[in-house]
Amino acid sequence: MSDRVHIYEVSPRDGLQNEPEVVSTDDKLALIGGLVAAGFTDIEVTSFVRPSWIPQLSDAAELIARLPRHDHVRYWALVPNMRGLERALDGELGHVATFMSASETHNRKNVNRTRLESLAGLREVIATAKEEDLVVRSYVSTAFGCPYEGRVPIDDVVTVTRALYEAGADHIALGDTTGMGDPVLVQQVVKAVAAAGVPLDHIALHMHDTQGTALANVLSGYLAGVRTFDGSIAGVGGCPYAPGASGNAATEDLVHMFQAMGVETGVDLDGAAATGAVLADVLGRDLPGRFHKYWLGARIRNAATRTA
Repeated sequence: MSDRVHIYEVSPRDGLQNEPEVVSTDDKLALIGGLVAAGFTDIEVTSFVRPSWIPQLSDAAELIARLPRHDHVRYWALVPNMRGLERALDGELGHVATFMSASETHNRKNVNRTRLESLAGLREVIATAKEEDLVVRSYVSTAFGCPYEGRVPIDDVVTVTRALYEAGADHIALGDTTGMGDPVLVQQVVKAVAAAGVPLDHIALHMHDTQGTALANVLSGYLAGVRTFDGSIAGVGGCPYAPGASGNAATEDLVHMFQAMGVETGVDLDGAAATGAVLADVLGRDLPGRFHKYWLGARIRNAATRTA
C-alpha cells in the first residue's frame, strides 16, 4: 500500500455547522477557494439538511451554484435522505455523503430513527445515487464511542459498515464523534471492518480531538493501513447532536505530522495555515489547532523581527 495519504477536508460543512453565528456565503466561498489553492482535492462543502435543523448551512443551494469548478477538485455534500439527494442532483454535484450512527441512542438523537430504519432509508438513497453515477461516501458516526451509551460494541460497527458497503457506498468514513477512541481501539475497529470485507482503501477515519487523542488515533489508523483521513482547518467544528463533540482533527496538524514522517499529502502546509488564519478572523475567535497556533505565533514573531 502507498505511503501517500489523502486528506479529506470538512471545514466548510462539519467545521461551520456548530458555529453560534451563521457565516456568510461569500466567506464560505473564500474558505473553499483557499482550500483549493492549498491543494485539497476533496472538500465537503455543505449539507442538504432541513434549514431549521442546521441554519448555518441553510445557503446550501446558493453555495453549490456559486462554487468555482475545477476538474481536479471533488465537492461533496451531506445528504440525510432522498430529498437531500434530489437537491444535490439539482445542484449537479457528483459526490454525496450519507450518515448514520453505530450507536442506537445517538442515531435516534441525530436523525430520530432506529439504526434499522436508517439503513433501510440509506439503501434507497445509495442505490438512487449510484443509478445517477454519483460517488457515495457513508459516515458511520460514534464508531469509537457514544456520548450516551459509552463504548460501542465492535460487532455493531462492523454490522453497520458492512451493510452500507454492500448497499453500494464507495467509501466508508468511521467517525470518532466525541473523541472517545484510543489507538488500540482504532486498530481493533479498522482490522475488524477490513476482515468483514471492506477494503482498507475504501476506509477513511474521521477523528475528533475532544480529549487530545486525534493525532495518536490517526497515526494508529495509518499503521493499520488506512490512507484517507478527514481534517478540518485549524480544528474548527463539531457535531450539534453529540454533547462535547468539539474539535475536529486539525488539518494542519495532520499534514505537519505526515510531512515530518516523510509521507506525502499533496497539501501545501503554509497555504493551509494561511487559510486557517483567515477563517479565525472570520469567526472572530481563537481556533484550537496546534500547528495553527504555532504558525500564527511564528508570523507575529517574524513581523516583530522585521520591524525591530
